[in-house]
Amino acid sequence: MRNQLLFNILLAISWMLLSGELTAETFIEGIIIGFLILWVSRNALGGSKYFNKIPITLKFLFYFIKELIKANLIVAYDIITPKDYMKPGIVAIPLDAKTDLEITLFANLITLTPGTLSLDVSNDKKTLYVHGLYVKDAESFRRELKEGLEKRLLEVLR
Repeated sequence: MRNQLLFNILLAISWMLLSGELTAETFIEGIIIGFLILWVSRNALGGSKYFNKIPITLKFLFYFIKELIKANLIVAYDIITPKDYMKPGIVAIPLDAKTDLEITLFANLITLTPGTLSLDVSNDKKTLYVHGLYVKDAESFRRELKEGLEKRLLEVLR
């Protein structure tokens, strides 16, 4: 799968060089054209895992963007209203993520989302400690992160 991704990027760079325009738009065109070339020749190149990951990755990106916008609106609403809705707390999240890459990406995506901050990972790498500004119920907060962000991230990475 990584080879096909690298080959797709190489095709996009080739497209940019052949067209003579080194712009982001030309690179995106190259990615799309490269993807189509790889899709047509997928049987000759062996396997289609790369093509199965694209919809999963796009689904994850849309999910994360939706959660990011939702979190921004919640924090902004709390800031501009006179009443304070915050219920801060630290929650231990048991990890299904095993590798350093999976844990790091999960922790960084949590930190990118307003209102949450990854604090620490246990020494055995089985628990992530997260500070949340709106932790009304620790179990629902934990479930939302586990079944939402972590589950979808692991679908993309595995």
